[in-house]
Amino acid sequence: MRQSDLKKYARLIARIGVNIKKGQPVVISADVSDAYFVRYVVDECYKAGASSVDVEWSDDPVSVMHYRYMSTEALKEFPLWREEKLKYRAQKLPCMIHIESSDPDAFKAVDQEKMMDVRKAVSPIIWKYRKPMEDKYQWTIVALPGREWAMKLFPDDTPKAAVEKLWQAIMKTARLEGNPVANWKAHSADLDAKCAKLNAMKIKTLCYHNEAGTDFTVGLIPGTKFCGGKGVTRSGLKYMPNMPTEECFISPDKTTANGKVMASKPLSVMGKVIKDFGFVFKDGKVSQIIARSEEERALLERLTTIDEGASMLGEVALVPFDSPVNETGLLFFNTLFDENACCHLAIGRGFEEVIEGVEKMNEEQIAAFGINESTVHTDFMIGTSDLSITATTESGETVKIFDRGTWAI
Repeated sequence: MRQSDLKKYARLIARIGVNIKKGQPVVISADVSDAYFVRYVVDECYKAGASSVDVEWSDDPVSVMHYRYMSTEALKEFPLWREEKLKYRAQKLPCMIHIESSDPDAFKAVDQEKMMDVRKAVSPIIWKYRKPMEDKYQWTIVALPGREWAMKLFPDDTPKAAVEKLWQAIMKTARLEGNPVANWKAHSADLDAKCAKLNAMKIKTLCYHNEAGTDFTVGLIPGTKFCGGKGVTRSGLKYMPNMPTEECFISPDKTTANGKVMASKPLSVMGKVIKDFGFVFKDGKVSQIIARSEEERALLERLTTIDEGASMLGEVALVPFDSPVNETGLLFFNTLFDENACCHLAIGRGFEEVIEGVEKMNEEQIAAFGINESTVHTDFMIGTSDLSITATTESGETVKIFDRGTWAI
């Protein structure tokens, strides 16, 4: 990785990712192994006008030790200082930068039931403070090639060569070649145009079908819109939540999902990679889980029962199968990339930003739309090279919007 590329990437994150405005505080979360890059990001944040930049470090091996040696009850404890920190953020609304580089198998040996129990206890506390922040602050998730992650993707290479190959893939998918800022402005404009076309159709329902077994229908909520690429705070500040991103997404009517969906890529759940799974929905809720083993089925069941909304859909995302991420030919074992490889759905929390005019609404008006609420949001990929998606419009017209895995409009 060349220093010039790292600096260019850091500038992109600060200027386009979170789009820092003068006087805004920033919080960066990163692994301790990413310190060399975090320094560049901190520098660029200050150059963009940040009033302060705090870094929260993590280390997967240490986290694994916590799960190994601490009791479940001790792990469930949420000390006052942690709550005060979340409360402070809810007041200050800092720009949040999340840098991902972790080993997908880091928590493979940890007791999955223990992890899920802890998550179930802690998530509502965190969500109590995150909920009021929704759509009010800028945030972005980006990636850096961690050693263990790179070796999982390129096991036959030396660690140095594997990291370099993963870095090249990140550069391609994050549009870092040439002028990244200009690249992202153009890409954002393309996604805006596609969303405008979808929204003009006034879609009522979407019907999915492929040879893998997906046969599924879901309805959309009147008064909502497809969003793509950029996020917009209620005060009008634009940012890029995910880099890379290729999706046009919307939160559907959570009560209308019916049929079977089969995952087309593996899913990492609590450090365990699950392959060849699927869900059957009935009247909006997961009614059946399809999995290779009872252990994996039980893990997915726990995921969908964390709270009432965890078994219902919060997102429908349209991504062409020939996306830049999929063109790498890699399975990244990382949702940031794999969800942007092809079409995906998400169980759990939906997005208030899809509501037309949400910035002018009060909480009661927003709640009336029925966007799914949950403390979790789990994306899983369903896109294939033969996936077809047919839209039925409010006027009764049927339009094929995806054919053979990619856009038909």
